[in-house]
Amino acid sequence: MQRVQIGAPLTIKNKSEVFQLFIDSIERELAILKKAAKDTADYATDSENKPENKYDTRGLEASYLAGAQAQRVSEMQDVLLAFRNQSLKNVHESAVVSIGSLVEVSSNNKTNRVLIMLLGGGQSITYEKQTIQVVTTASPLGKVLIGQASGEYVTIVAGNSNKEYEIVSIF
Repeated sequence: MQRVQIGAPLTIKNKSEVFQLFIDSIERELAILKKAAKDTADYATDSENKPENKYDTRGLEASYLAGAQAQRVSEMQDVLLAFRNQSLKNVHESAVVSIGSLVEVSSNNKTNRVLIMLLGGGQSITYEKQTIQVVTTASPLGKVLIGQASGEYVTIVAGNSNKEYEIVSIF
């Protein structure tokens, strides 16, 4: 399998920068979520939104939405704490994938960088002109990567097909 190398090898300084970029991105998203939750809660409790008749459910719907938005804020606060508290230990090439590992995986001649975390799946940043995406240990890829070493191959069963990944490097 021929793979396309992306960027220079990572260093601990790079890993700190990567985590800081994720923290900054999560903080921006959290600020937006907090404002939206506050605005919706204000709308739901505004005296002008009292029901005009028994079929008027605007206030009730807004209160449900405000509750869901507050839950999302709480979840994002947990993600932010996970990133702030993650150890940035130096991982050697012979080490295995663990929580906090930056992993380069290759599949079908395409190499991707993923960050293994307990929370925050789907978050992504651009670093050195490459996208790094958070993959949680609950995801199919995260599950198979944990405990594996550089140079190993893992397979994910997706529907009726299998997708094979080579672990190019771990940092």
